[in-house]
Amino acid sequence: MAWNFEQDKPIYIQIINKIELGILSGEYKAGAKLDSVRELASIAGVNPNTMQKALQELENMNLVYSQRTSGRFITDDESVISRLRRKLAGVKIVSFMNDMKKLGYTIDEIENMMKDYHEQGEKAFEAQEVTSKKLTKAVGNLEDLLKEGIK
Repeated sequence: MAWNFEQDKPIYIQIINKIELGILSGEYKAGAKLDSVRELASIAGVNPNTMQKALQELENMNLVYSQRTSGRFITDDESVISRLRRKLAGVKIVSFMNDMKKLGYTIDEIENMMKDYHEQGEKAFEAQEVTSKKLTKAVGNLEDLLKEGIK
């Protein structure tokens, strides 16, 4: 089945991101052989030249290397993988923190929410959802009482 691509980004960049994430997450094992350019292009549903361009960039990033007669392989250099994992995590954290600050949260509030999530998982936020529903109902009841009092 062909990969899904966004319309607003070059396809080769999206291929790089997908394979890079696969390497960093362990989906592609260190030292493993990649399928041929044509096979990968067929799987992704793209032109082989596009796949070649993406793989060449992955080589430039030292995530993939070529052996002339054997094909392409995922790097087995754990320091490269570790460094890129940390860099990607940093990008995600900066984005997350910027979003949370836009929502008005302080560092302490964010830390507390992270601790809650670590301890309770998604349930930490479901409980707040229920509380929010109860609060909405209570506000509605207060509004009804105020309207009755005005009459």
